[in-house]
Amino acid sequence: MILDGKGLADRRLELLKEDIRKRGIIPTLATVLVGDDSASAMYVRMKHRACDQIGIKSVNVQLPGVVTTSDVLDRLKELNEDPDIDGILVQLPLPSQIDTHQVINSVSPEKDVDGYHPINMGKLVGGLPGPRSCTPKGIMTILKEYGIQTSGAHAVVIGRSVDVGRPMALLLVLADATVTICHSKTRDLASITKQADIIISAAGKADMVTADMVKPGATVIDVGTNHVNGKLRGDVDFEAVSSIAGAITPVPGGVGPMTIASLMENTLEAALSRCKPAQ
Repeated sequence: MILDGKGLADRRLELLKEDIRKRGIIPTLATVLVGDDSASAMYVRMKHRACDQIGIKSVNVQLPGVVTTSDVLDRLKELNEDPDIDGILVQLPLPSQIDTHQVINSVSPEKDVDGYHPINMGKLVGGLPGPRSCTPKGIMTILKEYGIQTSGAHAVVIGRSVDVGRPMALLLVLADATVTICHSKTRDLASITKQADIIISAAGKADMVTADMVKPGATVIDVGTNHVNGKLRGDVDFEAVSSIAGAITPVPGGVGPMTIASLMENTLEAALSRCKPAQ
């Protein structure tokens, strides 16, 4: 079974569009792009197109690649204090001279639609309501919508990044899965992945997950976006693994569109939360 993230994302965006129309509100998302990295610029454009599609206003703040951490923090302070801005997304990665942790920590938790702020990560650890990191949130939606059982399943997450690997593992734990986290220092990776009912690879290495690493019938979620000879490849050798797996996401058209759909959901939720009267 091919897990069509693009089709699912399109359906969810249509539902969001109708929800926004019925509520009569216009959420506003601000994106912050530092430098001129072509891939980052493309991702920001895709996010703005999704905003336009469903009725979310978007503001793009673009800063030159030579700015300092202080410059970025000053701009974020303005966005935090702007009553018209509901959500803030800082496009990663940032240039090397920028302190990424300081930047993430400076985004208001209430406007943090990426779910990266330590307060929101803490809410995830505690199982409390709050914005969830967009890619893991999108993956959980894929699993739910396609009826992939997580309760009691053994899930292996390859990658331990703060934006995918760690929050992904926590969301799976909250969904009653037994979770193993693997990474670049893991010994005999294949022996672990072959035990998995669900494999989620966010390692950033093209075709790293091969057919001999997958248990027949397992669900394989490919988060990888690797450019090889001008073509986009995932972490999973799709051609070989698709003949073994019970369900698999393609690249492109799998996790990526659901990441953007989740961002739109988080932006609407942030706007609705800010509209609530003070208790």
